[in-house]
Amino acid sequence: MSIPHLFRCPISLDLFTDPVTLSTGQTYDRPCIERWLADGNLTCPVTMQRLSDASLVPNHTLRHLIDQWLITGAADFHCRTKPTRLVNDNELSLAAVKQMLQSPDMASAAKLQALGKVRVLAVESDIGQACLIQLGFFPLLLQLLFRAPWPADKELIEVALDCVLSFSPASSLDSLNMLTDSSNLDSLMLLLDQGSTRIKTSLCHLLEVIATSPATQELSLIVGQSPRVLQALVFLAQDKPNGAASEAAVRAIAGLCSSEANRGNAIREGAVDAIVSYLSTSARKTDAPALAALELLLGHEEGRRAAVRNPNAIPVLVKMVFKVPSDHKGCEHAVGSLLRVCCDSTPATTHAVDAGVVMQLLLLLQSQCSSKAKAKARALLKLVKSLWAAQAGGGKCNDDDK
Repeated sequence: MSIPHLFRCPISLDLFTDPVTLSTGQTYDRPCIERWLADGNLTCPVTMQRLSDASLVPNHTLRHLIDQWLITGAADFHCRTKPTRLVNDNELSLAAVKQMLQSPDMASAAKLQALGKVRVLAVESDIGQACLIQLGFFPLLLQLLFRAPWPADKELIEVALDCVLSFSPASSLDSLNMLTDSSNLDSLMLLLDQGSTRIKTSLCHLLEVIATSPATQELSLIVGQSPRVLQALVFLAQDKPNGAASEAAVRAIAGLCSSEANRGNAIREGAVDAIVSYLSTSARKTDAPALAALELLLGHEEGRRAAVRNPNAIPVLVKMVFKVPSDHKGCEHAVGSLLRVCCDSTPATTHAVDAGVVMQLLLLLQSQCSSKAKAKARALLKLVKSLWAAQAGGGKCNDDDK
């Protein structure tokens, strides 16, 4: 059984026996760092920063994790090093936690207790999270969630998803490719259809991770071709009472639509209407991800037709052109979206003018927005200018007639 690298002293490369931390944040084995300092060195061995304070602070978290690992390290760990302290008999060791989660016969209450410990370690301690990842908890949790028979206890599923999402930024995401198996993907779809709002929201976050990670691009394409997944996301994006779930669904759609191959399917399943519905009720300071996804979808003829058919699309986009406080990235995508629709459709251009796009564009051009946003704004202003002038002239003539 190899020693996890986080349990090795960077000086000796051996297992820590008494881990202590310097003021630089680096941890060493006490005997090694004391010898280093006794030799007259006044720097941190790893960072080479000069030490203004040479005090050594015991790293109790790391010491506790090593204790657990040593005690539960299986019979094949042949090392003369003994545990640095006894672990409370009432505590669950990581090996016991893993065994409980793997056992199909373990009661839900016991598994929930085990998951509670995993969540605390994963969320509250970087070292704990790294240790859990090295010990294989990330793929284990995915198997628990998506490999039949999957748990019927909704609370257990919710906590397991919390753990998975806390691992995701730091762990190797290759394990998520287990969802390329159709039976595992069916489990995800079932949870997305029938799970609690919290479960659905967590799954949306997970789908966003899948869509944006280089390690899961093949899986992203498989998910993006699934009408069932897209329909569930579209429905959830329009769930106005559940703002967090709606936002998570839109971000998942946006992630999937970053791939050109997924955009046509997303449009056919109603992604344009879903994003417009979300934007019409969103109170967020920035809606840049949703607007960026919409601009991509409007690059397709089907997407532009969907926007023209939706009576709220043009007014919502016009409103997003200039907001207070300003959302520069979102403004750029809103203008880009309008430009794509109006280039193709005179009715859409008329609708935009009627909704006040000219004033919005003028306000945007006077703001501190990006050069890209200003270039798009000028192009759109040029496109709508003649129609706006004709309408303004017509209104003046009518006034004169009176």
